[in-house]
Amino acid sequence: MKKEILLLGNPELYKVSKNVKKDELTNIKDIVNNLHDTLIDFRNKYGAGRAIAAPQIGVKKRLIYMFIDEPTVFINPKLNFPDEEVMEVMDDCMSFPNLFVKVRRYQRAIIKYKDLNWMDQEMKLEGDLSELLQHEYDHLDGILATMRAIDNKSFFIKTLDYKS
Repeated sequence: MKKEILLLGNPELYKVSKNVKKDELTNIKDIVNNLHDTLIDFRNKYGAGRAIAAPQIGVKKRLIYMFIDEPTVFINPKLNFPDEEVMEVMDDCMSFPNLFVKVRRYQRAIIKYKDLNWMDQEMKLEGDLSELLQHEYDHLDGILATMRAIDNKSFFIKTLDYKS
């Protein structure tokens, strides 16, 4: 079921999420379905959207849903950075769909997480995928891209051609 995406300024977005416990997996599958429906609805409206974090729909759990070529669920993810190389990117977010924010992100990252079968997984990320998962991971810690802006001139309104 599609959920409302919390928008920039909502105090719930700034709260730190709690780890998922193994006995919560049944409930987590329902949340994943909600994240999927919400992501697809956003994609249909705005023509963008590759991933969403549970806090964006008001669920304070360390859970990320990504759907690029196929769905991937990251439960209790942990990010590590193998080197210090950074890139500047124009970050956008479902919680502020009309805004780009220039931020610095690590070029490469390694994400370790549990999947829906509670199995340990690891994924090496580079470039735009590294940026994407850093963005979503920040949501789990109550951090928005606006808080990572390079400076006070790093905000840009974007023109949207969206379907109503």
